[in-house]
Amino acid sequence: MVVLVVLICIFGKIYSKTRAQLPLGMIVVAGMLFLHNVIGAFAYFSMDELFSYEIFPYMLGVGIAELAGLLIFLKITLD
Repeated sequence: MVVLVVLICIFGKIYSKTRAQLPLGMIVVAGMLFLHNVIGAFAYFSMDELFSYEIFPYMLGVGIAELAGLLIFLKITLD
């Protein structure tokens, strides 16, 4: 979620300088991904009885893959 906040801030600065539509759209996309992560974390920790411990490695794998994609996205954005 930290990477998403950084991306939102970067796109916000770009939007304030250029008033272009692309950074505004990227703010919305990053915001929706942030909301997705907040809801997912809340669901995982508050509904512990619904999630089996056998599924944790798969959820961890999805989280790591998402983080890798976001870090690549951040690197591309900073270049």
